Amino acid sequence: MTALINTKFEASIQQMQQSVTFPSGTVKYLFQSSFEKFLQTCDKQHTVLITNEHIAKLYPRLFKEYKTIVIPPVESSKDVLTVETLAKELLQIEATKKTIIIGIGGGVVTDITGFLGSVYMRGVSFGFVPTTLLGMVDAAIGGKNGVNIGMNKNILGTISQPRFILFDTRFLHTLPDDEWSNGFAEIIKYACIFDADMYAELSRNTISYYKKKDDKALIKLIERCVEWKNKTVLEDEKENGIRKLLNFGHTAAHAIENLYELPHGKAVGIGMVIACMISEKLTGLDKTIAENLKNLLSQYHLPVSFKIDAAKAMQLLRMDKKRIDDSIEYILLERVGKAVVKPLPFDVIENALSQYESDNRTW
Repeated sequence: MTALINTKFEASIQQMQQSVTFPSGTVKYLFQSSFEKFLQTCDKQHTVLITNEHIAKLYPRLFKEYKTIVIPPVESSKDVLTVETLAKELLQIEATKKTIIIGIGGGVVTDITGFLGSVYMRGVSFGFVPTTLLGMVDAAIGGKNGVNIGMNKNILGTISQPRFILFDTRFLHTLPDDEWSNGFAEIIKYACIFDADMYAELSRNTISYYKKKDDKALIKLIERCVEWKNKTVLEDEKENGIRKLLNFGHTAAHAIENLYELPHGKAVGIGMVIACMISEKLTGLDKTIAENLKNLLSQYHLPVSFKIDAAKAMQLLRMDKKRIDDSIEYILLERVGKAVVKPLPFDVIENALSQYESDNRTW
Protein backbone atom coordinates (compact mmCIF):
# COMPACT_ATOMS: atom_id res chain seq x y z
CA MET A 1 0.00 0.00 0.00
CA THR A 2 1.42 3.35 -1.06
CA ALA A 3 2.08 5.60 1.93
CA LEU A 4 -0.10 8.66 2.34
CA ILE A 5 1.62 11.99 1.79
CA ASN A 6 -0.41 13.75 4.48
CA THR A 7 1.94 13.72 7.47
CA LYS A 8 -0.57 15.48 9.74
CA PHE A 9 -3.11 12.76 9.02
CA GLU A 10 -0.52 10.03 9.51
CA ALA A 11 0.45 11.54 12.86
CA SER A 12 -3.21 11.59 13.91
CA ILE A 13 -3.59 7.91 12.97
CA GLN A 14 -0.46 6.91 14.87
CA GLN A 15 -1.67 8.70 18.01
CA MET A 16 -4.68 6.40 18.22
CA GLN A 17 -3.88 4.33 21.28
CA GLN A 18 -5.85 1.20 20.47
CA SER A 19 -4.84 -0.96 17.54
CA VAL A 20 -5.24 -4.56 16.41
CA THR A 21 -3.01 -6.23 13.84
CA PHE A 22 -4.75 -8.76 11.62
CA PRO A 23 -3.10 -10.76 8.81
CA SER A 24 -4.57 -8.32 6.27
CA GLY A 25 -3.55 -5.15 8.13
CA THR A 26 -3.47 -3.11 11.32
CA VAL A 27 -6.58 -1.23 12.39
CA LYS A 28 -6.45 1.79 14.67
CA TYR A 29 -9.50 2.40 16.89
CA LEU A 30 -10.58 5.75 18.24
CA PHE A 31 -13.45 5.57 20.74
CA GLN A 32 -15.41 8.52 22.11
CA SER A 33 -13.94 10.85 19.53
CA SER A 34 -15.06 13.76 17.38
CA PHE A 35 -15.08 13.01 13.68
CA GLU A 36 -15.33 16.73 12.94
CA LYS A 37 -12.02 17.38 14.73
CA PHE A 38 -10.40 14.33 13.17
CA LEU A 39 -11.45 15.49 9.71
CA GLN A 40 -9.41 18.65 10.19
CA THR A 41 -6.26 16.52 9.98
CA CYS A 42 -7.24 15.17 6.56
CA ASP A 43 -5.74 16.74 3.46
CA LYS A 44 -8.68 17.95 1.34
CA GLN A 45 -6.87 17.14 -1.91
CA HIS A 46 -6.28 13.50 -1.04
CA THR A 47 -9.42 12.65 0.96
CA VAL A 48 -12.74 11.43 -0.45
CA LEU A 49 -15.77 11.02 1.79
CA ILE A 50 -18.52 8.51 1.00
CA THR A 51 -21.81 8.86 2.87
CA ASN A 52 -25.55 8.37 2.44
CA GLU A 53 -28.27 10.91 1.79
CA HIS A 54 -29.50 10.91 5.41
CA ILE A 55 -26.12 11.73 6.92
CA ALA A 56 -25.34 14.31 4.22
CA LYS A 57 -28.57 16.17 5.06
CA LEU A 58 -28.21 15.89 8.83
CA TYR A 59 -24.57 17.00 8.98
CA PRO A 60 -23.90 19.20 5.91
CA ARG A 61 -21.04 21.09 7.60
CA LEU A 62 -18.92 17.92 7.65
CA PHE A 63 -18.94 17.59 3.89
CA LYS A 64 -18.95 21.08 2.45
CA GLU A 65 -15.16 21.41 2.17
CA TYR A 66 -14.35 17.85 1.06
CA LYS A 67 -14.81 15.79 -2.07
CA THR A 68 -17.92 13.81 -1.21
CA ILE A 69 -19.87 11.02 -2.87
CA VAL A 70 -23.43 10.46 -1.65
CA ILE A 71 -25.36 7.22 -2.14
CA PRO A 72 -28.98 6.29 -1.37
CA PRO A 73 -29.41 4.84 2.17
CA VAL A 74 -30.85 1.52 1.00
CA GLU A 75 -29.60 -2.06 0.76
CA SER A 76 -30.07 -2.01 -3.03
CA SER A 77 -27.18 0.49 -3.19
CA LYS A 78 -24.85 -2.33 -2.16
CA ASP A 79 -24.31 -3.81 -5.60
CA VAL A 80 -21.77 -3.99 -8.41
CA LEU A 81 -23.37 -1.17 -10.40
CA THR A 82 -22.92 1.18 -7.45
CA VAL A 83 -19.28 0.16 -7.13
CA GLU A 84 -18.72 0.84 -10.82
CA THR A 85 -20.45 4.23 -10.54
CA LEU A 86 -18.34 5.20 -7.53
CA ALA A 87 -15.14 4.08 -9.24
CA LYS A 88 -15.97 6.32 -12.19
CA GLU A 89 -16.59 9.22 -9.81
CA LEU A 90 -13.21 8.60 -8.19
CA LEU A 91 -11.59 8.74 -11.61
CA GLN A 92 -13.40 11.98 -12.42
CA ILE A 93 -12.11 13.65 -9.27
CA GLU A 94 -8.64 12.23 -9.99
CA ALA A 95 -8.37 9.98 -6.96
CA THR A 96 -5.01 8.21 -6.94
CA LYS A 97 -3.16 5.58 -4.91
CA LYS A 98 -2.43 8.34 -2.39
CA THR A 99 -6.14 9.01 -1.79
CA ILE A 100 -7.82 7.88 1.40
CA ILE A 101 -11.52 7.02 1.23
CA ILE A 102 -13.58 7.49 4.39
CA GLY A 103 -17.01 5.90 4.70
CA ILE A 104 -19.39 7.75 7.03
CA GLY A 105 -22.64 5.89 7.51
CA GLY A 106 -24.21 2.55 8.30
CA GLY A 107 -23.37 -0.94 7.09
CA VAL A 108 -24.20 -0.24 3.44
CA VAL A 109 -21.78 2.70 3.34
CA THR A 110 -18.93 0.93 5.14
CA ASP A 111 -19.35 -2.23 3.03
CA ILE A 112 -19.29 -0.24 -0.20
CA THR A 113 -16.37 1.89 0.98
CA GLY A 114 -14.35 -1.12 2.07
CA PHE A 115 -15.02 -3.02 -1.15
CA LEU A 116 -14.25 0.00 -3.32
CA GLY A 117 -11.12 0.85 -1.35
CA SER A 118 -9.92 -2.75 -1.65
CA VAL A 119 -10.19 -2.89 -5.45
CA TYR A 120 -9.79 0.68 -6.74
CA MET A 121 -6.36 0.84 -8.38
CA ARG A 122 -5.75 -2.54 -6.69
CA GLY A 123 -6.23 -0.99 -3.27
CA VAL A 124 -6.14 2.42 -1.58
CA SER A 125 -6.31 3.32 2.11
CA PHE A 126 -9.76 3.57 3.61
CA GLY A 127 -11.32 4.20 7.00
CA PHE A 128 -14.74 3.94 8.60
CA VAL A 129 -16.87 6.25 10.72
CA PRO A 130 -19.95 4.16 11.53
CA THR A 131 -23.00 6.31 12.30
CA THR A 132 -25.43 3.56 13.34
CA LEU A 133 -25.35 1.32 16.38
CA LEU A 134 -25.31 -1.74 14.12
CA GLY A 135 -22.31 -0.33 12.28
CA MET A 136 -20.46 0.44 15.51
CA VAL A 137 -20.91 -3.00 17.06
CA ASP A 138 -20.68 -5.18 13.98
CA ALA A 139 -20.87 -4.07 10.34
CA ALA A 140 -17.78 -1.84 10.34
CA ILE A 141 -15.65 -4.32 12.31
CA GLY A 142 -13.72 -7.32 11.01
CA GLY A 143 -12.59 -6.47 7.48
CA LYS A 144 -15.42 -8.08 5.50
CA ASN A 145 -16.46 -5.87 2.60
CA GLY A 146 -19.20 -7.31 0.41
CA VAL A 147 -21.71 -6.42 -2.28
CA ASN A 148 -24.84 -8.24 -3.37
CA ILE A 149 -25.77 -9.92 -6.63
CA GLY A 150 -29.51 -9.49 -7.03
CA MET A 151 -31.16 -10.91 -3.91
CA ASN A 152 -28.11 -12.91 -2.88
CA LYS A 153 -26.18 -11.08 -0.16
CA ASN A 154 -22.43 -10.46 -0.14
CA ILE A 155 -21.65 -12.82 -3.01
CA LEU A 156 -18.73 -10.63 -4.07
CA GLY A 157 -16.39 -9.40 -1.39
CA THR A 158 -12.97 -8.91 0.07
CA ILE A 159 -11.36 -9.33 3.46
CA SER A 160 -9.34 -6.17 3.86
CA GLN A 161 -9.00 -4.13 7.03
CA PRO A 162 -9.57 -0.36 7.20
CA ARG A 163 -6.74 1.89 8.38
CA PHE A 164 -8.92 3.17 11.20
CA ILE A 165 -12.40 3.05 12.69
CA LEU A 166 -13.58 6.14 14.54
CA PHE A 167 -16.51 5.95 16.97
CA ASP A 168 -18.36 9.24 17.43
CA THR A 169 -21.50 8.35 19.40
CA ARG A 170 -22.95 11.81 18.80
CA PHE A 171 -24.13 10.45 15.47
CA LEU A 172 -26.46 8.21 17.47
CA HIS A 173 -28.32 11.23 18.83
CA THR A 174 -30.12 11.51 15.48
CA LEU A 175 -30.59 7.76 14.99
CA PRO A 176 -34.24 6.71 14.45
CA ASP A 177 -35.74 4.31 16.99
CA ASP A 178 -35.87 1.45 14.46
CA GLU A 179 -32.13 1.74 13.90
CA TRP A 180 -31.50 1.38 17.62
CA SER A 181 -33.42 -1.89 17.53
CA ASN A 182 -31.41 -3.02 14.50
CA GLY A 183 -28.18 -2.48 16.39
CA PHE A 184 -29.35 -4.36 19.44
CA ALA A 185 -30.06 -7.44 17.31
CA GLU A 186 -26.32 -7.78 16.72
CA ILE A 187 -25.53 -7.06 20.37
CA ILE A 188 -27.95 -9.78 21.43
CA LYS A 189 -26.24 -12.08 18.92
CA TYR A 190 -22.86 -11.57 20.62
CA ALA A 191 -24.44 -12.25 24.00
CA CYS A 192 -26.06 -15.46 22.75
CA ILE A 193 -22.91 -16.96 21.24
CA PHE A 194 -20.17 -15.65 23.55
CA ASP A 195 -21.22 -13.77 26.64
CA ALA A 196 -23.81 -14.94 29.17
CA ASP A 197 -22.99 -11.97 31.41
CA MET A 198 -23.82 -9.55 28.61
CA TYR A 199 -27.05 -11.47 28.02
CA ALA A 200 -27.98 -11.01 31.67
CA GLU A 201 -27.15 -7.29 31.51
CA LEU A 202 -29.32 -6.83 28.43
CA SER A 203 -32.16 -8.69 30.14
CA ARG A 204 -32.07 -6.18 33.01
CA ASN A 205 -32.15 -3.10 30.78
CA THR A 206 -33.89 -1.47 27.83
CA ILE A 207 -33.02 0.66 24.81
CA SER A 208 -33.96 3.82 26.72
CA TYR A 209 -31.40 2.93 29.40
CA TYR A 210 -28.60 2.83 26.82
CA LYS A 211 -29.82 5.91 24.92
CA LYS A 212 -29.02 8.29 27.77
CA LYS A 213 -26.61 10.86 26.37
CA ASP A 214 -24.66 11.13 29.61
CA ASP A 215 -24.55 7.39 30.29
CA LYS A 216 -21.33 5.42 29.80
CA ALA A 217 -23.13 2.08 29.61
CA LEU A 218 -23.58 2.32 25.85
CA ILE A 219 -19.88 3.06 25.24
CA LYS A 220 -18.93 0.06 27.35
CA LEU A 221 -21.38 -2.12 25.45
CA ILE A 222 -20.00 -1.00 22.08
CA GLU A 223 -16.41 -1.60 23.18
CA ARG A 224 -17.35 -5.03 24.52
CA CYS A 225 -18.88 -6.04 21.18
CA VAL A 226 -15.86 -4.71 19.27
CA GLU A 227 -13.60 -6.69 21.59
CA TRP A 228 -15.55 -9.91 20.96
CA LYS A 229 -15.50 -9.45 17.22
CA ASN A 230 -11.81 -8.54 17.11
CA LYS A 231 -10.92 -11.53 19.28
CA THR A 232 -12.83 -13.81 16.91
CA VAL A 233 -11.42 -12.30 13.71
CA LEU A 234 -7.87 -12.36 15.08
CA GLU A 235 -8.18 -16.09 15.51
CA ASP A 236 -9.90 -16.68 12.18
CA GLU A 237 -9.86 -13.74 9.78
CA LYS A 238 -10.73 -15.82 6.70
CA GLU A 239 -13.74 -17.46 8.36
CA ASN A 240 -12.53 -21.04 8.31
CA GLY A 241 -13.44 -21.77 11.94
CA ILE A 242 -14.63 -19.76 14.92
CA ARG A 243 -15.57 -16.67 12.90
CA LYS A 244 -18.45 -18.65 11.44
CA LEU A 245 -20.17 -18.35 14.82
CA LEU A 246 -20.78 -14.66 14.07
CA ASN A 247 -23.36 -15.83 11.53
CA PHE A 248 -25.76 -16.89 14.28
CA GLY A 249 -29.22 -15.84 13.12
CA HIS A 250 -27.90 -14.59 9.80
CA THR A 251 -28.45 -17.57 7.52
CA ALA A 252 -32.24 -17.44 7.42
CA ALA A 253 -32.08 -13.69 8.03
CA HIS A 254 -30.31 -12.92 4.76
CA ALA A 255 -33.05 -14.63 2.77
CA ILE A 256 -35.87 -13.04 4.78
CA GLU A 257 -34.20 -9.61 4.67
CA ASN A 258 -34.04 -9.55 0.89
CA LEU A 259 -37.40 -11.20 0.24
CA TYR A 260 -39.33 -8.75 2.39
CA GLU A 261 -36.99 -5.74 2.43
CA LEU A 262 -36.72 -5.94 6.20
CA PRO A 263 -34.05 -4.00 8.09
CA HIS A 264 -31.06 -6.23 8.75
CA GLY A 265 -31.40 -6.34 12.53
CA LYS A 266 -35.08 -7.25 12.43
CA ALA A 267 -34.34 -10.09 10.02
CA VAL A 268 -31.51 -11.28 12.29
CA GLY A 269 -33.91 -11.37 15.23
CA ILE A 270 -36.23 -13.66 13.26
CA GLY A 271 -33.22 -15.71 12.14
CA MET A 272 -32.16 -16.23 15.76
CA VAL A 273 -35.63 -17.53 16.62
CA ILE A 274 -35.44 -20.02 13.73
CA ALA A 275 -31.93 -21.07 14.77
CA CYS A 276 -33.22 -21.75 18.28
CA MET A 277 -36.04 -23.88 16.88
CA ILE A 278 -33.47 -26.06 15.13
CA SER A 279 -31.19 -26.02 18.17
CA GLU A 280 -33.91 -27.48 20.38
CA LYS A 281 -33.97 -30.55 18.15
CA LEU A 282 -30.28 -30.93 17.31
CA THR A 283 -28.24 -29.59 20.23
CA GLY A 284 -30.68 -30.10 23.07
CA LEU A 285 -31.15 -26.39 23.69
CA ASP A 286 -33.53 -25.92 26.58
CA LYS A 287 -36.91 -24.70 25.36
CA THR A 288 -36.99 -22.08 28.10
CA ILE A 289 -33.92 -20.43 26.53
CA ALA A 290 -35.68 -20.05 23.19
CA GLU A 291 -38.69 -18.49 24.93
CA ASN A 292 -36.43 -16.23 26.98
CA LEU A 293 -34.67 -15.08 23.81
CA LYS A 294 -38.01 -14.22 22.23
CA ASN A 295 -38.83 -12.10 25.25
CA LEU A 296 -35.44 -10.37 25.06
CA LEU A 297 -35.85 -9.62 21.36
CA SER A 298 -39.31 -8.17 22.02
CA GLN A 299 -37.85 -6.13 24.89
CA TYR A 300 -35.57 -4.45 22.33
CA HIS A 301 -38.45 -3.95 19.87
CA LEU A 302 -37.38 -6.72 17.51
CA PRO A 303 -39.94 -9.00 15.84
CA VAL A 304 -40.10 -12.68 16.69
CA SER A 305 -43.16 -13.41 14.53
CA PHE A 306 -43.35 -12.73 10.81
CA LYS A 307 -45.26 -14.20 7.87
CA ILE A 308 -42.78 -15.83 5.49
CA ASP A 309 -42.98 -17.99 2.40
CA ALA A 310 -40.71 -20.89 3.35
CA ALA A 311 -40.35 -22.13 -0.24
CA LYS A 312 -39.18 -18.73 -1.52
CA ALA A 313 -36.78 -18.33 1.41
CA MET A 314 -35.36 -21.76 0.70
CA GLN A 315 -34.70 -20.85 -2.93
CA LEU A 316 -32.39 -18.07 -1.79
CA LEU A 317 -30.78 -20.22 0.90
CA ARG A 318 -29.75 -22.78 -1.72
CA MET A 319 -27.37 -20.12 -3.04
CA ASP A 320 -26.09 -19.08 0.39
CA LYS A 321 -22.31 -18.63 0.40
CA LYS A 322 -22.06 -21.04 3.36
CA ARG A 323 -23.45 -23.87 1.24
CA ILE A 324 -21.43 -27.10 1.01
CA ASP A 325 -22.96 -29.46 -1.57
CA ASP A 326 -26.48 -30.22 -0.26
CA SER A 327 -26.06 -28.67 3.17
CA ILE A 328 -25.41 -25.29 4.77
CA GLU A 329 -23.14 -24.60 7.73
CA TYR A 330 -25.61 -23.39 10.33
CA ILE A 331 -24.91 -21.78 13.70
CA LEU A 332 -26.84 -23.33 16.56
CA LEU A 333 -26.95 -22.71 20.30
CA GLU A 334 -26.15 -25.25 23.00
CA ARG A 335 -26.78 -22.69 25.74
CA VAL A 336 -26.49 -18.94 26.21
CA GLY A 337 -22.84 -18.11 25.63
CA LYS A 338 -22.08 -21.32 23.71
CA ALA A 339 -22.66 -21.74 19.96
CA VAL A 340 -21.62 -24.46 17.52
CA VAL A 341 -21.33 -24.87 13.75
CA LYS A 342 -23.27 -27.74 12.21
CA PRO A 343 -23.71 -28.63 8.52
CA LEU A 344 -27.47 -29.00 8.06
CA PRO A 345 -29.03 -30.79 5.10
CA PHE A 346 -31.43 -28.67 3.06
CA ASP A 347 -34.43 -30.71 4.20
CA VAL A 348 -33.73 -29.94 7.88
CA ILE A 349 -33.59 -26.20 7.16
CA GLU A 350 -36.64 -26.35 4.93
CA ASN A 351 -38.61 -28.17 7.63
CA ALA A 352 -37.67 -25.49 10.17
CA LEU A 353 -38.72 -22.70 7.82
CA SER A 354 -41.99 -24.48 7.09
CA GLN A 355 -42.64 -24.90 10.80
CA TYR A 356 -41.94 -21.20 11.38
CA GLU A 357 -44.25 -20.32 8.46
CA SER A 358 -47.00 -22.51 9.93
CA ASP A 359 -46.58 -21.05 13.42
CA ASN A 360 -46.88 -17.50 12.09
CA ARG A 361 -49.38 -17.96 9.26
CA THR A 362 -52.11 -15.88 10.91
CA TRP A 363 -49.82 -13.27 12.41
